[in-house]
Amino acid sequence: MRITRTFDLLENLRQNHNKSDILATKRDGNWIKFSADDYSRNAKNFAYGLLALGFKKGDKIATISNNRPEWNFVDMGMAMAGVVHVPVYPTLGEDDFKHILSHSDAKMLIVADLGTYRRLQPIARKISKLKKVYTFNYYEGIPHWSEISKEGEDAKMKYKEKLQKISESIKPDDLLTIIYTSGTTGLPKGVMLSHRNILSNVEGVFNLYPLGPDDRILSFLPLCHVYERMVNYLFQWKGCGIYYAENLGTIAQNLAEVRASAFVTVPRVMERIYDRIVSKGEDLRGIKRRIFFMALKIGERYRVNGKHGPWYGLRLWIARKLVFAKWQQTFGGKLKFVISGGAALQPRLSRLFFAAGIPLMEGYGMTETSPVIAANHLSEPNSLLIGTVGPVLKNIQVKIDDDGEILVKGPSVMMGYYKDKKNTAEVLDKDGWLHTGDIGTFEKGKFLKITDRKKEMFKTSSGKYIAPQAIENILKESFFIEQAMVVGENEKFASALISPNFEYLHVWANDRHIHFRDNQELIRHPDVLKVFQKEVEKYNKQLGRTEQIKRFRLVHEEWSPATGELSPTLKLRRRVIYNKYANLLREIYNYAPGEENRGSIKFNDL
Repeated sequence: MRITRTFDLLENLRQNHNKSDILATKRDGNWIKFSADDYSRNAKNFAYGLLALGFKKGDKIATISNNRPEWNFVDMGMAMAGVVHVPVYPTLGEDDFKHILSHSDAKMLIVADLGTYRRLQPIARKISKLKKVYTFNYYEGIPHWSEISKEGEDAKMKYKEKLQKISESIKPDDLLTIIYTSGTTGLPKGVMLSHRNILSNVEGVFNLYPLGPDDRILSFLPLCHVYERMVNYLFQWKGCGIYYAENLGTIAQNLAEVRASAFVTVPRVMERIYDRIVSKGEDLRGIKRRIFFMALKIGERYRVNGKHGPWYGLRLWIARKLVFAKWQQTFGGKLKFVISGGAALQPRLSRLFFAAGIPLMEGYGMTETSPVIAANHLSEPNSLLIGTVGPVLKNIQVKIDDDGEILVKGPSVMMGYYKDKKNTAEVLDKDGWLHTGDIGTFEKGKFLKITDRKKEMFKTSSGKYIAPQAIENILKESFFIEQAMVVGENEKFASALISPNFEYLHVWANDRHIHFRDNQELIRHPDVLKVFQKEVEKYNKQLGRTEQIKRFRLVHEEWSPATGELSPTLKLRRRVIYNKYANLLREIYNYAPGEENRGSIKFNDL
């Protein structure tokens, strides 16, 4: 059947993939599964309930929830009733919640649990258009989302014809959702996406990855993020079983239980998984330890094109037998591939997982493009190049502007920013090209390579350009470094703030009998400073002279979305970090009192 609106996926599932585990979630230790019929029935009942409550086409409903089948039920119910879904990250601060719930004109809010309900209820009371807050989890005395579905089920016959008329009136170019950007440079902006926007992106990646009804997917990135949401629709279109992980801490366990064929991720998750694998290797002794780390060195030299000599091939075969085979078992033994997006993936990680027989491929996109622009894949020859984000999708156009900025045009480009013509005009030109704000080039005339963010590049006092993201990504190859932020605009040299990988650093310190009371004391220890200096010097060798980190300071906090240094998509919130570590930055560049504005660190503007 022809799929032009997201809710068309429901009938496609019922006709072609009516199996028992289209959606699944784990509760009380058991996987609860929902068939295509269950999915369709729940979505329609919710849609009837919305009509019974007086919702009209174009009204807005916000959700703040973890991944779960119910998210899909309400998402599809809204879509077929013409109601616009506004999914919101659970980890935002109070100001962002206030802005999004007010700015989006949401009339209803559905949250996951009691904690979120208690946090958001006082905010919701102050927003005149927001009439009621429901929860997905059941709590006595608190409005539950199923009350809407129950009302819809009871009024099914009354609203059946009306729902059908509304659904038939919905066009591919009608507004489906408003997704708010993570707000790394200011208040979040509401990206308006139509059915056509997202489904054209599904079609653009549809044939790139070999999946079907026999495959199971583990989903753990937030469904409120356009990346996970788009592939969620992709997997449904292909008839895969989608299993929602309990939480980020149970990914490995859930992968093994589900025996997943694929999952999508962000680099930080893969870096964490790799760090845990390495920590287990550190616990080995004798010949086993030597074999483990020899396998890692072999893996780091892996080439996807397979052009290795026979000696390398023999060593790789041994490494796979003795070490890498256990990696595949950790992931459940059925893993075909992993797709990473949202931030730059370390090429070393990609090579290592390929060597282990687990293709780890990188793609690129943004909320404003629904989201995928380019992606590495293995569906045809010469379609993957590690260190790039892959070939551009066939149904969109990409060109590099004179200043190196990546411009995108095609059916997946957003309708615009909600109630924000000024910012829309700044990124969407009169010819329909979206200005991404990313700087890039084409490798071998085909593979897109992202070099940095246009707004984040800076000049040193000598006039040399620095691309901080590329340097930060190189530094994060160190086992010791969790996050890094490169600074140095209008200064003589580049420097960095470094948040250590404390999990690894604690093990390292304990092995060397370094005693410390807390992280603050640990990062001041001479041996710790010495090892970080050695790590920075090692990675400086990969950089040009002007790019090298001349000074750095360690911080004792772990950066996260909860503490504000990272966005919900795990990007650095540079202004927040500048402000938080103003004293360290003054120290790095030896500012005297009153001299803060002579370089890049204009603290008074933060």
